[in-house]
Amino acid sequence: MLISRGRSSSTSLSKTFSIFKYKAKYISSLSTLSTRKWQTIQQKNRSNNLQQNRLYTRDSSKNEKETIIRLLYSIGSRKEVEQYLRHFASVESQKFAVIKVGGAVLSDELDTLASSLTFLNRVGLYPIVLHGAGPQMNQLLENAGVEPNYIDGIRVTDAKTLEIARGVFLQENLKLVEALERLDIPARPITCGVFVADYLDKEKYGYVGKITGVQKKAIEASINSGALPILTSLAETPSGQILNVNADVAAGELARVLEPLKIIYLSEKGGLLHGETGKKIDVINLDEEYENYMKQPWVKYGTRLKIREIKELLDRLPRTSSVAITSAGQLHKELFTDCGAGTLIRRGYRLFKYNSVNETDNNKLHQILQQNSEISSDPASYVKQLGKKSHAIYSDEPYEVLAVVTQENSKPDGIPFLDKFIASKNGILNNVTDNIWTMIQKDYSRLTWIVDENDENISWFFKRSDGSFTRNGKTLFWYGIENVADVSNVINGFLSSKAGSKPGNAFSNSSRSYSTFARKNYPNLMRRQYSTSTSPTKVALIGARGYTGRNLISLINSHPYISLSHVSSRELEGQKLTEYTKDNLSYVNLKIEQIKEMQKNGEVDCWVMALPNGVCAPFVQAVNESRTDKSLIVDLSADYRFTDDWTYGLPELGDRNTIRKATRISNPGCYATGSQLSIAPLIPYISESPTVFGVSGYSGAGTKPSPKNDPAFLKDNLIAYSLTDHIHEREVSHRLGTKVNFIPHVAPFFQGIHLTVNIPLNKTFKSSEIRELYEQKYSGEKLIKVVDDIPLVKENSEKHFVKIGGFGVHSSGKRVVVVGTIDNLLKGAATQALQNMNLALGYNEYEGIPLE
Repeated sequence: MLISRGRSSSTSLSKTFSIFKYKAKYISSLSTLSTRKWQTIQQKNRSNNLQQNRLYTRDSSKNEKETIIRLLYSIGSRKEVEQYLRHFASVESQKFAVIKVGGAVLSDELDTLASSLTFLNRVGLYPIVLHGAGPQMNQLLENAGVEPNYIDGIRVTDAKTLEIARGVFLQENLKLVEALERLDIPARPITCGVFVADYLDKEKYGYVGKITGVQKKAIEASINSGALPILTSLAETPSGQILNVNADVAAGELARVLEPLKIIYLSEKGGLLHGETGKKIDVINLDEEYENYMKQPWVKYGTRLKIREIKELLDRLPRTSSVAITSAGQLHKELFTDCGAGTLIRRGYRLFKYNSVNETDNNKLHQILQQNSEISSDPASYVKQLGKKSHAIYSDEPYEVLAVVTQENSKPDGIPFLDKFIASKNGILNNVTDNIWTMIQKDYSRLTWIVDENDENISWFFKRSDGSFTRNGKTLFWYGIENVADVSNVINGFLSSKAGSKPGNAFSNSSRSYSTFARKNYPNLMRRQYSTSTSPTKVALIGARGYTGRNLISLINSHPYISLSHVSSRELEGQKLTEYTKDNLSYVNLKIEQIKEMQKNGEVDCWVMALPNGVCAPFVQAVNESRTDKSLIVDLSADYRFTDDWTYGLPELGDRNTIRKATRISNPGCYATGSQLSIAPLIPYISESPTVFGVSGYSGAGTKPSPKNDPAFLKDNLIAYSLTDHIHEREVSHRLGTKVNFIPHVAPFFQGIHLTVNIPLNKTFKSSEIRELYEQKYSGEKLIKVVDDIPLVKENSEKHFVKIGGFGVHSSGKRVVVVGTIDNLLKGAATQALQNMNLALGYNEYEGIPLE
């Protein structure tokens, strides 16, 4: 893993400054000491402090890094994240990535950009950032009365324009450096000394440069000191004259010299858009697709120039290099997941199809076959047997990926079988696997294949299948088989084969059979083979990627009567749901029309919407429109907490019978649940608005990078936000029927909430009387604990109950301070959702919820 060189955390820096200040005072008070004795003390102190700071920095940096990596797991699988981290760490620091930032990004997405760069730096990566300033420069030129002049797309730069350009570049550079340093990320402004240039054509373009050389010393010095290098695209002639250079061109020249793994262009569009469909292009493989793209009528002007320039750039770089065009907010997803978030452009390799094993490169074929454990000892025998079958072989030029499709000669109309699919690390990282698969799909409308259930890449196969069936540690996959009888025949053939009948290592002879049908409906074929006599309640979870969704999956996994039928996540589509063991499920990305069809067919008993605020309405509408006998919907967002058409699901304060009869339940917010339970027993005695001082762990800030979920920024810190009119302030006030003031904060711990609630009273109370009111109110409630002492967050983290205590009464007797703690992901979200589901579905309220 790549680690920073000479970099200290913000805490250790401040600690060092404090030591220096203390020593200055100490020196003045010891003026009578002999010089030799003082030098001895100084030397000893320096040695001790240096050792302590090194240990402190090493430990804190390690903890920060591990925490950030865990956060990255929320955008992709653990395997994906760790795979890309290893890949990026395999090169020198300056060879990781060159990131070109458009001027519009600096204007509109500065904080998002800084947060994304912070994430990279926290895991030990040092991108080299080069920015433009086009929009800012155009505005200043307009203000100065200078009309922009372009020739051949190049800005003509006279002396006045150059003066303005220099000023705006310095200003924008400093803005980004300061934004990073506010997040405790060391950054170094490098506004000159990197690019050497001659005049492009002085008479024609004025002070515009053509880069002739790149000096790396300033960049290397910045990284070696632990600071991110932030560059402008200004260049100098050998004599020192500043010249203006297009930022895209400068980024390309920088990449040619450094040969980084990634060249990233950040833009507000987040990728290249297809001129006809308007959709973002995911991948362009230049060796295969460049000529075809350049023939498209919509590829013109800036798009044509950008694709051509990127090809010219990549043609001069190693094949491991690639270009990504994405947005600042999706930078981490583009880098650390297979699906990416923008447009990935790479050279790739030309792909080949061989209709006979005799057409292949024999040496390369044997080498890649040796990577397959089943035939590694004798690839020659496999090749010999392959020649006796009807087969096709697919590979890229260097044989990084190999696929073999066979078909029984005696069954020319039978379904083809993917006999081998072997990929090297480079083949996977460069997505050659996807390109080979696309070729296979074009040639075969139907296909079956078998994969070991414990194969680390099995989620990749789930994503590409229409259905699957698992038995004895082996999973049979298929796509394109429309007929139910054909599916049954395929499964029966699998069961009678060696793969289906041989006990696997994981399940031995008692292994359970199960199957999935991810994309098509087979109404007459059992989807699962359960040993229970009654069918479990089927739950579809939409928005399964977040922390709350994961906790709800864990609870349902232990529930005796409720099972998941679908887990939907756009980001995780196709990946296996490994933490769910009742069935072999993979994430899907349910569209509105699919939901309507599923609801119409009665495939789902309960829909759980675990989506951000303002997102779930189209999904709810799809469910509402498609069936008269309404299935249950539980919404975890705030979208329906203020409408009488939905039941507010806080069982301890609401009418449980109402929840039992409800088909539309709005789950309360985490802060709102804890605040209401902490205030409710005193509602008749409140004289003025209570004030809630709330502190949450940073899991409450979600997974999108921001200072509120950056552990390094939060270290030794507490961040207040939404100082007034927070959504939970409105929610608590609305539900309790009295105005409540609420001030939220986020702290360095991961999960849990602390609430200090100040409540003015209209009569005099003693502390014991207050506690008695709470005990009476919550008598018999299994998920509320009333205690004498002030409850602690760490005692409540990962627990399903609320603790309320403290009960500090002012000397006047007319003000009490109550302290409540709640886990924001459990009783504040997932646990409460399961309470509501249990009640509405007719089960015991606490079924599947661990009680203590």
